[in-house]
Amino acid sequence: MTSGLKRWCVAGWLGLVLALAALHALNLRADFPNYSPWFSDWAKYTDEGWFGNAAVRAHLFGSWYVAGDFNPAAALPVWPVLEWVLFCFTGVTVQAARGLAVFFFFCNLALTYFLVRTNGPRWAALLAVTLLAASPFVYCFSRLAILEPLLMSLLLTGLNTAVRAGQARRPVVWAMGIGLLFTLMMLTKTTAIFLLPALAWALLMPMWEKKKQTLRCALAAGGTFALLYSAWMAMLAHKGLMADYNSLYFVNDYAKPPEFYWPLVSFWWSFHGMMWVNEILIPLAGLVTVGAVAAWRSAWGRRMLGDPVLGACVLGVAGYIFFMTYQNHPQPRYFVVVAFLSFIAIAKGAAAMVGSAGAAHQDYKKQVLRLPVTSFGVAQDDNLNWTRRLGWAVIGVAVIAAGIDGAWTLRYALHPEYTFVNAAQQLTQYIDAHPNGKRLLLSISGDEIGLITHLPALCDDFVTPSAQITDLPTKIAAYQPGWYASWNDLDPGTLADLHTRYSLEQVASFPAFDDPERNVLVLFKLHPLPGGEVREESPALGVVLPDDKIEAPVE
Repeated sequence: MTSGLKRWCVAGWLGLVLALAALHALNLRADFPNYSPWFSDWAKYTDEGWFGNAAVRAHLFGSWYVAGDFNPAAALPVWPVLEWVLFCFTGVTVQAARGLAVFFFFCNLALTYFLVRTNGPRWAALLAVTLLAASPFVYCFSRLAILEPLLMSLLLTGLNTAVRAGQARRPVVWAMGIGLLFTLMMLTKTTAIFLLPALAWALLMPMWEKKKQTLRCALAAGGTFALLYSAWMAMLAHKGLMADYNSLYFVNDYAKPPEFYWPLVSFWWSFHGMMWVNEILIPLAGLVTVGAVAAWRSAWGRRMLGDPVLGACVLGVAGYIFFMTYQNHPQPRYFVVVAFLSFIAIAKGAAAMVGSAGAAHQDYKKQVLRLPVTSFGVAQDDNLNWTRRLGWAVIGVAVIAAGIDGAWTLRYALHPEYTFVNAAQQLTQYIDAHPNGKRLLLSISGDEIGLITHLPALCDDFVTPSAQITDLPTKIAAYQPGWYASWNDLDPGTLADLHTRYSLEQVASFPAFDDPERNVLVLFKLHPLPGGEVREESPALGVVLPDDKIEAPVE
């Protein structure tokens, strides 16, 4: 292929990637696509509001903090700070918040390209970003204003820095930068702790033979993180926000099965959950990695196993699978990290097989010119050819999968839906048209609705204990909401807590989303009990009482 034709092919390929990437920025107000394989993920109706509520509250209501409510910014401040800055220019809109996430997705494509290009060919880097840009899984979760796009940007920046630190003039300074980046990762999403082995491998593996330099860099990176994160924790303790910090771990503490072998069941759930990403590419990434281990004596096997980027990808995937196994509650959005690292591994593996086979073949031919042709030489030559053929087979399978994914993503992009944003607007309009006490909504999706419509809201699912607010009954006593919204049915425990001060009147319902357990948003008026009566807390209150007007099931 001539150089001119090659440039045109690269330009066309790059144009295709940019076109696929641009689809992510269209119709940002649209819902998470309905009837996708990931319909069960809770993030689509909670996380955008929860993890950005500090920025929304600061702009709309004057304070980022609501005592007794869910205040994740105490533990995870990076994302809400960025949203707060953005809202200074755009105002509080869900489109702006999602646009910030899409911006980081664009950054992630560029960072992925540079990471693969560290010691790989341009076509391999383009292959990796093509798989990402075409992926409907990545499309769905990169368009939500959640923590994963930013976490991936920080991780990929850290990996790019780490694999180049050993060649830098001042590697210790670069290592300190990695410590800073890891601090930001931990202040973005605490699951970043399970990505620490990946960063450590990428930093230390290339310089392992230089023992003193390796030790200095490890101490510099670890010391920087310890100092910065300790300073943040000390500030939280000084401000009295440790309860809010700890609540993040409480709300993510899921019950474990009683069986002693539950980790095996949970591991299979988490491991099998990788199929959410892609049923072709995830097995392909596994085969490439396992093949490299099995062929560790071959040129391409040694090249892959000695590649710090591939090792970091494997450790990153393993760390996240371990986290989900321990948590025993994997959600599809957690696998965004797995998707990025797996697609990078495919590109690196294909490049190693094609590139190493070619390089070894050339070296072999030089040696053969001095020796008689033997059956051993022919077998060796055939082996190298088979390695290259396997590499091209990996590329072919990846391209086919990218084509299928690209068509899937295009369908999502060209058929946006607005069920939830319309439901949020209709709910807010109903509240404004039918005043009932305070214009304050209590709902698990309250922060999400507030991001969309600016309706003040509290979360009924989480309570951060304090001296004045210890549980949901004391929380509703302190804030006296006028409205309550739930999905499809009423939880008996929540109903019992509401009945301590209110009777409930079901007034409206709004179809939204596709999860059969959460596809109708039900709105209730909260009527204070006559004479300000306060009932004693009791599980017996978790039923429909005579003064209620409720049609939704209680279950």
